[in-house]
Amino acid sequence: MLVLARKVDESIQLGDDIILKVISIDKGVVKLGIEAPKDVNIIRSELLENVKDSNVASSKEIDDSLLSQLSSIIKK
Repeated sequence: MLVLARKVDESIQLGDDIILKVISIDKGVVKLGIEAPKDVNIIRSELLENVKDSNVASSKEIDDSLLSQLSSIIKK
């Protein structure tokens, strides 16, 4: 892991087209601005973990009758 120190209004460039800029630092909270192309997905890691957990939980709740219906629809 690369660790860098930045001050307010300083930035870090990732590749050719992504820039992370420190917007403010207040009471232990750092606000970052991210400039990236629209095709780059940006998501907070804790939200990504929640989505993964939800997907795992929902995949375990399979109704066999619904699965049969889906299978017959796909075969058509």
